[in-house]
Amino acid sequence: MNPSLKQLEPLVGKWVMELSNASFLPDHSTTVRGTTSCEWIEGGDFLAVRQGAKGAGTPYSVWLIGRDKASSEYTALYFDDRGVSRVYRMSFKSGIWKLWRVTPKFSQRFEGKLSKDKKTIKAQWEKKFGSKKWEHDFDLTYSKRK
Repeated sequence: MNPSLKQLEPLVGKWVMELSNASFLPDHSTTVRGTTSCEWIEGGDFLAVRQGAKGAGTPYSVWLIGRDKASSEYTALYFDDRGVSRVYRMSFKSGIWKLWRVTPKFSQRFEGKLSKDKKTIKAQWEKKFGSKKWEHDFDLTYSKRK
């Protein structure tokens, strides 16, 4: 196992995901449910995060997470079934999970807090277009499955 990824261990497992308060949905009060799995790949060399299922009608995305052992930040490569491909910086420390990307046209940031029992993550995404202010995009709740 890649020792520089060891602190991501609490994320490993299968999760039920609930997306709510989404700015991009016609009805902002709609809650969308799906699944997320976080698993070691290549014998623990990288962490793969998969959301949704290919061809199942729900949006599908995959994240591949790794880290340079000389850095405290992770790199997260993202791709989804819309054809969107992005690179995020990431941190995970003291139960706080952060992802962010800053580009001239469209920036995003995520912050999630892992519960003390490590069974729930409450999170939110924010977005920013150009030089405008950050605005709420959507909330996420992850609940670990048994």
